[in-house]
Amino acid sequence: MSFIDDDRPQKKTAHEIGADLSMLSVDELKARVELLKTEIARLEAEATRKASGRQAAESFFRS
Repeated sequence: MSFIDDDRPQKKTAHEIGADLSMLSVDELKARVELLKTEIARLEAEATRKASGRQAAESFFRS
């Protein structure tokens, strides 16, 4: 009897900073790179949003 893993739910890719990478395949490493790039973009967008809100508040109180 053969089992097909395609029907199983995919485990969500996660990355822990400083984790051992030696056991990961090239595809797994690339997936983690993409995950981290997406997270960096999300963090930068939030930082930009907060900085613009702060600038607006500072401008309001300077007037």
